[in-house]
Amino acid sequence: MNPRDISSPDRLLKIRSVEAFPISSPVKNGPILGIGQLTKRESVVVRIETEDGIVGYGEAHHGRAAASVAHLINHTLQHFAVGKSAADVVGIWDAIYTMQLKSHGMGAASSIGMSGIDLALWDIRGKAVGWPLYRLLGGMSQDIPAYAGGVSLGWQPAAQLVDEVQAALDEGYKAVKLRVGDNHVRDVERVAAVRAAIGDDVSIMVDANTNYDAATFRRALPGFVAHDVFWIEEPFAPHDIDNYRLAAHLSSIPLAAGENHYTRFEFNRVIEDGKITILQPDVSKTGGITESMRIAAAASAWKRMICPHTSTTGLNMAASVHLLCAIDNAGYFEGDVSVSNPFRDELTSTPYMVGANGCVRPLEQPGIGVEVDEDYLRGNPTTEGLSYAAH
Repeated sequence: MNPRDISSPDRLLKIRSVEAFPISSPVKNGPILGIGQLTKRESVVVRIETEDGIVGYGEAHHGRAAASVAHLINHTLQHFAVGKSAADVVGIWDAIYTMQLKSHGMGAASSIGMSGIDLALWDIRGKAVGWPLYRLLGGMSQDIPAYAGGVSLGWQPAAQLVDEVQAALDEGYKAVKLRVGDNHVRDVERVAAVRAAIGDDVSIMVDANTNYDAATFRRALPGFVAHDVFWIEEPFAPHDIDNYRLAAHLSSIPLAAGENHYTRFEFNRVIEDGKITILQPDVSKTGGITESMRIAAAASAWKRMICPHTSTTGLNMAASVHLLCAIDNAGYFEGDVSVSNPFRDELTSTPYMVGANGCVRPLEQPGIGVEVDEDYLRGNPTTEGLSYAAH
């Protein structure tokens, strides 16, 4: 068999290089959330090339320190991949875990960095055999319900929020996620205004971005119940186990979290604890596709829904749809309805489309399926300063 044939099973796919690019884009009059006002978008794109010229791309979350994440990848994590086979996603994942997560290492930053590497490896694997990622993972193309999210629908006058929600519905969405965590009065007023404007047929989720304490949660909860909120996302910090237990006891509305939990080892506690019942791993944070599939399998045993958190670029968005098509406990895809996101619109080709039924389907091109504009990638390096300003 010709070893240059992309379908050859004995093709080694030896990794020649791993390079991480920290990128940023300024944002004017950005939305205000529980973590502050967005001032710039950031991300880290990982580019891996094999000896025979296949290039794979992945997204590592910026961690609000894009240059630091990229530095970790470029100066440490890449050594666990270069010279290895891109087909060996489990071996490379385990090597990084063993030396950078299990003992010493940089914890969350290592998980974020390895996520970008893992995504790029899966992109290469798909391109090598000519299959879209969902098929490589054992899935089938199918409709996945989408909700309007991303860095959007933040704290603003109710009338403006209603207009922004209506624009999302006009795009085809049948569900929206509103940002709360302001104070319980204004939070409930905004939810009430949106519910009154859109009626009862559209699902409303809320996300506090960890900005509640137990007292504020108690005060806001009756209003959320009255307006039929579908889930309450991250009311507390991920390690605030006691408050999650209290909230689950008080609330008939499911609690959602997971974007700030890393690897299956943290999700194992969340799943067994049983208080957070809608799980939101981010493929660009929690360990990539390899680890997200493991988390989904663990959650499936407990009949828990997976609704991945979406990061900032079209790479993560497209990969999340592929993931959802390959698991048996798929929930919602988080669509990005940000008014302007060049990492979605310029860095990559279109990562997904919302159909008239409010659903998305995976891309059919090999690998993750998006094209990356390397001129944009190299022409927008990260800038100094914080990505969120205190409000």
